[in-house]
Amino acid sequence: MLQFFVDQAISGMSVLNRYSPTHFSQVNRQLTGVYYVASQHSEVSPWYILNGKLERLGKAFRRLIAHNGFSCISTGTAADLQVPACSIDYVFTDPPFGANIPYADLNFLVEAWYRVRTDADDEAIIDEPKHKGLHEYQRLMQSCFEEYHRVLKPGRWMTVVFHNSQNSVWNAIQEAMLAAGFMVADVRTLDKQQGSYRQVTSTAVKQDLVISAYKPSYDLEKRFELEAGTEEGAWDFVRSHLRQLPVFVRGKGERADAIAERMNYLLFDRMVAFHLTHGVTIPFVTAADFYAGLERRFPERDGMYFLPRQVAEYDKKRLQAKEVQQIQLFVTDESSAIQWLRHQLRGKPQTFQDIHPQFMKEIAGWERYEKALELSTLLAENFLHYDGKGEVPSQIHSYLSSNYKDLRNLPKDDPRLQAEAKDRWYVPDSTKAQDLEKLRERELLKEFDEYRISRERTLKVFRLEAVRAGFKRAWQEHDYDTIVRIAQKIPESVLQEDQKLLMWYDQALMRSGTEE
Repeated sequence: MLQFFVDQAISGMSVLNRYSPTHFSQVNRQLTGVYYVASQHSEVSPWYILNGKLERLGKAFRRLIAHNGFSCISTGTAADLQVPACSIDYVFTDPPFGANIPYADLNFLVEAWYRVRTDADDEAIIDEPKHKGLHEYQRLMQSCFEEYHRVLKPGRWMTVVFHNSQNSVWNAIQEAMLAAGFMVADVRTLDKQQGSYRQVTSTAVKQDLVISAYKPSYDLEKRFELEAGTEEGAWDFVRSHLRQLPVFVRGKGERADAIAERMNYLLFDRMVAFHLTHGVTIPFVTAADFYAGLERRFPERDGMYFLPRQVAEYDKKRLQAKEVQQIQLFVTDESSAIQWLRHQLRGKPQTFQDIHPQFMKEIAGWERYEKALELSTLLAENFLHYDGKGEVPSQIHSYLSSNYKDLRNLPKDDPRLQAEAKDRWYVPDSTKAQDLEKLRERELLKEFDEYRISRERTLKVFRLEAVRAGFKRAWQEHDYDTIVRIAQKIPESVLQEDQKLLMWYDQALMRSGTEE
């Protein structure tokens, strides 16, 4: 207790202590998370800094009541907790955020006083002078998450607080969690009001992310062993995953927040990740096959899917909200462009001329490495077009009947309805979407084969969706070497910032035996 009384004040007695004329006290004015010597520093005596703390520390320690067997505190590495397997009810972790803070280095002043130095070889940070890059950081974090997974009871939860402005570091954390066996169920923002030095002076995000993840239950794992690689095994996972997700999230005012994890594309990603980490073949030929199965098996509300008993609770709470705040989509590549178009056309079938000006504004942030695609190509490969012949499709008929008074209650083959519906693009139903997806995947795989036989050492401009489709086919065929070889042609920054590619690549590395 006496050592703590002194060493917690060492920084405040050093030249790091800044002089602040607007503060009554000059105690502990140093910046946290960084070594910074101000142009004006304040020299304080030990008596000045410690006398004020003595009474407060005394009160703090007097209130502590120890109970044997009630809790355990240890100092060590999170990669080796010295705790029995499946013995912990809940894990809360606030891990290092990449290169934000060099924790071991910042201990130097106190450690010099004790003449003890931290062994920083296994410190999970990004630090170029110590030859630790993003890959090393991810591996070190994965070893910690694997240990959390080992000690956590099946079906129990882990909360991870994280902030970093770089997508690559965020992806590294997510990949480390998935590879360790955790399933992400929810991501929220936490506004701490007062930012740290790094948040205020750097490009680090101003708010922390709070990630909720769970360890799959023992029953799910046992069932999956028997059903692995089958559609029933996949749907069993989806049912289990939906059971863990929040049912309703109230937003600001009278709005409800959309729950991204309940949307079809993220459910598909989680299902794929679960199969990858278990080394199992994915039972669906295309994402559209999975989406069609979702529609048949689970009720849908506001673009989200629920278990039958959850939907009643959602409907009841939804009545109290005026609207659902949808997730804002930023178009940066083919995948996000398709999602944006789907969102635009689902409620309002439009002509090419209607949607083209909006699309041109949205693609201002298109990634330089991503092959530019014309709007006409995206529409033709993913959506359906009404040419004015035959009955008006139900999707267009529903929109026109609701928004044009003079077109209500008209049969689908009425000439007036056909004239207004002509040349509109619309989102296909599940059956036709499956057919479109298969044709599109065929084209994507042709393009991937061009990358595979190309002699270029680096792919400077490519179609990211083609690489993803090719990686999936190679995984199904156990052709892990192709995944590794093509991944090494992709710029490192692109690979690290794309969670899907990174997941395929890491799993292929482990199974091809080429990982060092």
